[in-house]
Amino acid sequence: MTKRIGILTSGGDCAGLNAVIRAVTFAAHNQYNWEVFGIKQGTMGLLAKPCQVEKLSPENWPDHLLRVGGTFLGTTNRGNPFEFPMEDGGFKDRSDEIVQAVKALRLDAMIGIGGDGSLKILSQLFQKAGVNLIGIPKTIDNDIGETENSVGYRTAVDIATEALDCLQPTAASHDRIMILEVMGRDAGHIALSSGIAGGADVILIPEIPYKLDFVVQKIQRTKKQGKNFILIVVAESVKSENGDPFMMSYFHGEKRYGGIAHYLADELMTRAGAETRFTVLGHVQRGGKPSSSDRVMASVFGAHAVDLINQNKRNRMVAWKNRTVTDVSIEDAVKSYKAVDKKGPLVVTARKLGVCFGDE
Repeated sequence: MTKRIGILTSGGDCAGLNAVIRAVTFAAHNQYNWEVFGIKQGTMGLLAKPCQVEKLSPENWPDHLLRVGGTFLGTTNRGNPFEFPMEDGGFKDRSDEIVQAVKALRLDAMIGIGGDGSLKILSQLFQKAGVNLIGIPKTIDNDIGETENSVGYRTAVDIATEALDCLQPTAASHDRIMILEVMGRDAGHIALSSGIAGGADVILIPEIPYKLDFVVQKIQRTKKQGKNFILIVVAESVKSENGDPFMMSYFHGEKRYGGIAHYLADELMTRAGAETRFTVLGHVQRGGKPSSSDRVMASVFGAHAVDLINQNKRNRMVAWKNRTVTDVSIEDAVKSYKAVDKKGPLVVTARKLGVCFGDE
């Protein structure tokens, strides 16, 4: 029997999302002869009147999308359907509207591409609608539990590494300390991996408390060894030496991390007596051309998600473990947050290379 499956992206965008949508579309049509419907703007597309939906097939698929960042379907990281913000400042439960929309579209299953917060909401939402949900992990932060890789992470690391490659010559030309602030939310995965790949002298991550005196000592030792510049990578959620978080306010009263690089530059110019500059990479890490590894992982995840629907597995998330694709319960994935392992192989490797984490 021909199934009708929906697919949507939820939460922040990242590279590789279009590759996931492509893989779902091609696998569903080529292997099972199912119909695929792309929901636009995440759950907002189901709240729209009429629903914002696009039928997808290999025949009408634009080939260039495999190489394009972001998601052509659009996404949203606001508007929880269970607590939807209204114009009067209040909140309303609009989940029943989505249930009605799903029934009107006659969907047999839904594939949701999202981070831990999105997958938790989508799981509750589609259980209420009586529709099977298969989740695909995507986040540049790579902090979703029960999977070694998430779509978007590898591209974000590559972009941060390229930024360090660009900062190194100008740092050397002017005898400067260069600080690169990268994203990652509450985890330091991007900072750690890009720092190793880009030859950073100092890597500061939220999982390892630091003292600026140790960072200054590292700078002084490095200069005595004849090196005239310092590269520092810092994750956006790293706090001040006293433990104060750096937050910036945005539209709608939203607060996000930001400001640690500026703080470090001011402190190190004073304490180390060296000319210091900082760069905040920001959303550059979310855009750009998806790396080959992200395209491959996205394709594997998308095709496997379709197989899970065929196997009638319910409320599962596709995962990558021990060099193979598998599936785990969404509930287990969203409750087991994955921070950097302070004693893990990457931290151990960085220390062997002489990287300073500010803790010794």
